[in-house]
Amino acid sequence: MTNPSDSRRAARYIGLIPAAGVGARMAANSPKQYLQVGAKPMLRHTLDAFVSSPLIAHTYVVVSADDPLIDAIVPGQGVTVLRHGGASRMESVRNGLRALHGLLSEDDWVLVHDAARPGLDAELIARLIVETGEHPAGGLLALPVVDTVKRCVADEVATVSRAGLWLAQTPQMFRYHLLCRALDAATDPDMITDDASAVEALGLAPKLVEGHPRNLKVTLPADIRIAEMYLAAYASPAPAATSPETN
Repeated sequence: MTNPSDSRRAARYIGLIPAAGVGARMAANSPKQYLQVGAKPMLRHTLDAFVSSPLIAHTYVVVSADDPLIDAIVPGQGVTVLRHGGASRMESVRNGLRALHGLLSEDDWVLVHDAARPGLDAELIARLIVETGEHPAGGLLALPVVDTVKRCVADEVATVSRAGLWLAQTPQMFRYHLLCRALDAATDPDMITDDASAVEALGLAPKLVEGHPRNLKVTLPADIRIAEMYLAAYASPAPAATSPETN
């Protein structure tokens, strides 16, 4: 039985989706997160994945201050819009974390997910949470490299061993205080290509949890069709998420 005098509460799992980018490589008339993928805008697929997870306490989406499209696609409950988007992904995440100061405890887990990965579902979220467990450096979804890797510099081509190589995906999950510290310590946005790289710069090694090819990042126009194929193939309801083990 919980002691009523103990004011500490269990750590929560919070979604944070930076969605202030313009997606220049898509060459579209609107930011890529609002492009239609199947029956819904890309960002709505992402938001629905978090809302559908019973493990996620709440989700926050970070957009630019003058974003005219977000209000029309946000689900009725479970999602809050933060109009604190920055010039880079790293800045948007950092601004979002600062906006949540006082709302989150230091030990709450923040799952940062790319708005342009519409293939996420509650099952993948649960896998990340359960397999990361209480790892002190957090964890992220990733895929082991299976293709032969080539490096080409100044027309010199060489084969690189794929042993130990992984392709990072999102969500990437870290304690609130750790992620704040890592991003505040980062000075060059070009060197921080994902949240895990900021944590790694502190000398920590996040846990890699195997993700799924369906969780691809939509970057080029052809990727939309690939994402739609995955969404159609996995349209059946995902198995119920399991609660993370209590250590």
